[in-house]
Amino acid sequence: MAVGKNKRLSKKGKGTKKRLGDPYLRKEWYDIRAPSTFAVRNVGKTLVSRTQGTKIASEGLKGRVYEVSLADLNKDEDLAHRKIYLKCEEVQGKNCLTNFYGMDFTRDKLCGLVRKWQSLIEAHVDVKTTDGY
Repeated sequence: MAVGKNKRLSKKGKGTKKRLGDPYLRKEWYDIRAPSTFAVRNVGKTLVSRTQGTKIASEGLKGRVYEVSLADLNKDEDLAHRKIYLKCEEVQGKNCLTNFYGMDFTRDKLCGLVRKWQSLIEAHVDVKTTDGY
């Protein structure tokens, strides 16, 4: 071996190892609140990293989209095949206030609706609701 080469081989294990703590100790729990149109307002809980420096915890929650079954929101098991998407718009204290973002069917229901040897017609329609949206 040449003199002065491969110095890194002899320095094995001399550095101090970084201590890894539990990552959940740096997280906070927030409640997800559904709009008042649904029977159940408290949907669930979500995790976010604590406020540290210029990173604010509430900013990390805004814009998140949550997928919830309509059966859970309205306490009606007949509506279990519909998924409601709720988007976090505002954070008040430990509550994430959400707004309706979209609706979809579960995969098994969609596969039951679409059959072989039949045509499927898809349409995207803008709808005007009674409250002006």
